[in-house]
Amino acid sequence: MRAIGISFALTVFAIAAVAQQPAAQAMKTFASSSDVAALIAKAKSERKGDAPLVAQRILTLAPYSANLEYRAAVGPAAVHEKEAEMFYVIDGSATLVTGGKLVKESRTNAENLTGTGIEGGTPQSVAKGDFVIVPENTPHWFSAINGTLILMSLHVPRPVAH
Repeated sequence: MRAIGISFALTVFAIAAVAQQPAAQAMKTFASSSDVAALIAKAKSERKGDAPLVAQRILTLAPYSANLEYRAAVGPAAVHEKEAEMFYVIDGSATLVTGGKLVKESRTNAENLTGTGIEGGTPQSVAKGDFVIVPENTPHWFSAINGTLILMSLHVPRPVAH
């Protein structure tokens, strides 16, 4: 009887411990406009000093996640080697440079590069309501931000050609 009691207690303890751990990527398939407004307010309040970017998760359905990007200053340039990236401008305006070559390139992880900017490339003005898709292996950089830029970004894994 004592063994059953200890086993039960350990099982309850294990369930409680697992329940307290955040899910790796809990599925979230809907966000209302008020949810997005709350994420914007949260990102604005969480920005520290002159940090160029604060990101918040909007939706998740693995392997996809839509993120809110609150950009209040120019940050680093990026290349995503295995994913395209789609942006929707929720608010604000900026200059997006695509193409060219990363300046002071460094690897952030196995599939992404970063740099301090881009040499060459094509600048494009983006503003509220605009959509942009940046193909994988394409340098991209918001080289100028007019006030604050609020984006929805979606990384899109691309199939490997055989």
